[in-house]
Amino acid sequence: MVSIKNKSEIEKMREACRVANLAQKAVEAAIKPGVSTWELDKIAERTMRENGAIPAEKGYPSGVKGVPAFPGSICASVNDVVIHGIPSKREILHDGDIISVDLVAYKDGFNGDCCRTYFVGNVSAEAKRLVEVTKQAFFEGIKYAKKGNRLGDICHAIGEYVEKNGYSVVREFQGHGIGESMHEDPGIPNYGKAGRGIRLEPGMTLAIEPMVIQGKPNILELDDGWTIITEDGSMAAHYENTILITEKEPEILTILKN
Repeated sequence: MVSIKNKSEIEKMREACRVANLAQKAVEAAIKPGVSTWELDKIAERTMRENGAIPAEKGYPSGVKGVPAFPGSICASVNDVVIHGIPSKREILHDGDIISVDLVAYKDGFNGDCCRTYFVGNVSAEAKRLVEVTKQAFFEGIKYAKKGNRLGDICHAIGEYVEKNGYSVVREFQGHGIGESMHEDPGIPNYGKAGRGIRLEPGMTLAIEPMVIQGKPNILELDDGWTIITEDGSMAAHYENTILITEKEPEILTILKN
């Protein structure tokens, strides 16, 4: 069941999303060659806690017997890691890397979720284009995030934009509703048919998140039970915001207004 947030709940969502954005900005400022993903994890956690939130990804259950809960405050996914990269003191960023940082701030009963893919030093033109297309795919999708439209309109727009640019969308993972729980209904794949799915209503809060692979869409899960990589070793990028469906244009809650 898709939850419709009231005014009070929306304000709490805005605050959780504000903190998530602050944590992203703190991480972004620290990214450079020689920094470990563990250091970035600690910066994000500290920023969230200093702003009255907790990192919702830390301790998130795997749902799989024998696979421990997620140990990090962020998912730190470098180069061919698509999602759910575990922060580590051993993983050091190098010039030319790209890193996706996915984080969720939980405050006053609600979650704010966002992801960015950052450049480390000087990256290739190919890497820049992948990241730019992934980001733009989000904005292509939310053109349709309006009252009365269908959820499939968003999904279709994302997938169509990615594929016409020569890349692949991840099909095994998807965006989602968000609120009191990190993952709520509806599931929001990055592909689909326009005109299908639920009708969008004001008060819905959705995490829209294109996950894009430079090469073929095939993925693999590492033995840690969390880390997802591209099968062919090609790079992947990820861009996400929490949005609010309104009476007019969608509001992007995890991008701060100046």
